[in-house]
This record gives sequence, C-alpha cells and structure tokens, in this order.
Amino acid sequence: MTSLLPRLARLTFRSLLAFAGGLFVPGASQVHAADYTDAQLDRAIAGTHRSAADQARDPYRHPKETLRFFGIRPDQTVIEIAPGAGWYTDILAPFLRDHGKLYAAHYAASGPDSSDYRRQGRTRYEAKLAANPALYGKVIVGDLPVRSFTDIKPPGGADMVLTFRNIHNWLKDGHLDDSLKAFHDVLKPGGVLGVEEHRARPGTSVDQMIATGYVTEAYVIERAEAAGFKLAGRSEINANPRDTKDYAKGVWTLPPSFAEGDRDRAKYAAIGESDRMTLKFVKPAARR
Repeated sequence: MTSLLPRLARLTFRSLLAFAGGLFVPGASQVHAADYTDAQLDRAIAGTHRSAADQARDPYRHPKETLRFFGIRPDQTVIEIAPGAGWYTDILAPFLRDHGKLYAAHYAASGPDSSDYRRQGRTRYEAKLAANPALYGKVIVGDLPVRSFTDIKPPGGADMVLTFRNIHNWLKDGHLDDSLKAFHDVLKPGGVLGVEEHRARPGTSVDQMIATGYVTEAYVIERAEAAGFKLAGRSEINANPRDTKDYAKGVWTLPPSFAEGDRDRAKYAAIGESDRMTLKFVKPAARR
C-alpha cells in the first residue's frame, strides 16, 4: 500500500499540471482530462477570432454541449463534413490544434457535383484559413465524398466524423447512403459519427423531407445503421419546441436564413433556429 502513494501523488500532480499549464497529458486521470477538455472548449468558443454574428448563434447551437455529447477530446483526429463558412471550424481548429488533427471535407471546387455556389463557398473557406495560419494552419482541407473520400485518409482512421445540418442536402442530392458509407469506412473501429440535423415530425415522407429540409430521426437512424453504424445516444441539446415545422418555405423560413425576408421576421426570430436532433453513432469494433 505504501508503495502506491508516490505513484498516486505523481498522477495527481501530472493531472493538475496538465490542466493548469495547458498541456494535454494522455496519462492524466479521466476526471482531469474532462476538465481540460471543457477548459479548451471554453477557450475556443470565447476566442476573439469568432465574429459577433457567429457567437450570437451559440444559444441555439450549443457548441460546447454538443461536442461534449459526441465525446470529443483535444487529442483526436476529427473530420468536419461540409463546414460551410467555418462556424464550427472556428471552434474545432483551435481546440484540436496542439494535440489533435482537423480535416475539413468541403464541397469540391470542380467536377460534376460542383456549382458556382459550392465553388465560391470552397474558395471563401480556403481564403479564411489562409488569412490566419496561426489559427487554421494545421487544418487539412479535402473534398466532400460522394462514394469515398478522395484525399482525406488519416493514418489508422479518424476518431470522429461530424456533420451539422447536412443530411437533408445529401438526401436531396441522392448520395446520403454513399456518404454515410464513406464516413463509416474512414473511421477507426470504435470511432464516432456525430449528427445534428433539422428534425421532422414522425411519419414525414421522404419527399416532404426533401422539400422542407426537415428529416425524421427514425430515417437518419435507419440509414446510418444500414451503413454499418450503431446508435450510441440521443440528446435534446438542440431541441426547439417552438418550431412548428409548417412553413411554406420549409426550415429556411427560420433564422439564420429568413427565406421570407422581412415578412413576419419578428415572429420567426422569436421562434429561433430549427428543432434539431443530435445523434451519436459508433462504428463497431471488428469481430474476431
């Protein structure tokens, strides 16, 4: 028993040093590792590099709670799917910079699936990263998969794949199943697929999902499991019971899109952003 005391003391010291000094120590206790993760998320979310407009969305998007639900750690290899203008990249890049790795799978700048909108989005995103190499210099940008990733191949596989409000687009474009299979293939066994998506009422048809941008939770689970994933958890972190989901212009009626322009803008602003499912899937370990 006596011989264990110095070892326990060293472990506690290492854990405290890791947290207080900003150094991630893999051998630290789980409690202090969680404290460190929380502190790093807080720091990234509060960063002055984030615009006021992006920070104003935090009460709707709950980035810290969402990422903690998925089980993210600062030493992981993470792939962010379709990052858009980089709302989540602004949090993930500094969070993962020192001890992890961030891949961003954006829409291709050329090819049969490209468009002016997607090319411009990719160009703006890459310009954003290039403008601040101290923050984004380690982000690896590749192409969003239709059937497989073209240039995102983390050695040993990724720990986590994250997608925020993209499922409805892939359903409309007809490659949801192919994309989910690509995510499954690039993850290591035990890796996590984190999904946030606009949530439709149960029983909504696929045609209605495509038209409105709202997808049923049951459909997302069905397609993810068909791709080989297992559901590991559901969260109501991003639920919004004020969202009636009955708008002529679908989910885009609500902020931040405001598809109706100034028409009933105050009404939609009061509703807030859409009701969203938050789902955690795991790639099962290979059977021996």
